[in-house]
Amino acid sequence: MTPTATTTDTDLAERLRLAVTRLARRLRQQGEPGDTTPTQQSALATIERRGPITLGELATAERVQPPTITAAIDRLEGQGLVARKTDEQDRRVVRVEITSAGRKLLARNRSRKTAYLAKRLRALSSEDAATLHQATVILDRLLEPHGEEKPEASDRGAGTLRRREPRPERPGPQGRERAR
Repeated sequence: MTPTATTTDTDLAERLRLAVTRLARRLRQQGEPGDTTPTQQSALATIERRGPITLGELATAERVQPPTITAAIDRLEGQGLVARKTDEQDRRVVRVEITSAGRKLLARNRSRKTAYLAKRLRALSSEDAATLHQATVILDRLLEPHGEEKPEASDRGAGTLRRREPRPERPGPQGRERAR
């Protein structure tokens, strides 16, 4: 039986998903042992990259629910890794920014993870290293946004994506029926 393009694409997608998942797990294991979770590390990196950000914007960027990001930020703030600041233009808005301790933690973790990968890469042949270099270019292209997508709720762990659909309008207080 000759494999079809769909079968080949599906097989490649499965193998790629598994390899990326295993690599991500190994890199997480190389991070500095401590009190931060992968969710907190990711939030911290997003805050560093985007600058002062609201909790709502951060939850959207991280693709998690607002209570999840609030709990993560509470813990990070308690460890002195982020600080909440009132927006100067709109005093009702609070933004979160990374502290110097947060930057140092990210730098140490990145350094440890990069050193781990560099050591593993040195063991590769020059041909394999060149192939891997080209693969990173392709992976970067693969990750470029092509319209808004978000994971299916039932498949968040598997990373299945679907196009984001507009939310239906909610009725205001006057349109709601009281439940008795």
